[in-house]
Amino acid sequence: MDVKGVLGTITFDGEWITITKTPAGPKPAPVRIRAADITGTRYKPGSLLMHGYVQFVLPGSVPTGEKGGVLHAGRPPYSDPHSLSIPRRSNAAAQELVAAVEQARG
Repeated sequence: MDVKGVLGTITFDGEWITITKTPAGPKPAPVRIRAADITGTRYKPGSLLMHGYVQFVLPGSVPTGEKGGVLHAGRPPYSDPHSLSIPRRSNAAAQELVAAVEQARG
């Protein structure tokens, strides 16, 4: 199951979530998270004017807050390794992914 984000993708194989971001500079390693280790998910659907996001919360961590400003308002910063901004056209795929991760969590 794949979700195409604004600058990357999220892949879920039933057990592992892989977040791969595509930056302009050096390519960082993908972030892999086991679904059973996640304590929560945050999902905000994209709209006509704003991108949404999918964020995964891990034990002992506080979810990164939404940024302010004109271009990046309403979503976590790009530097957050456990989230990815999504366009409106990816809302359905993101909802399916979040539901599958929640089901795999237990």
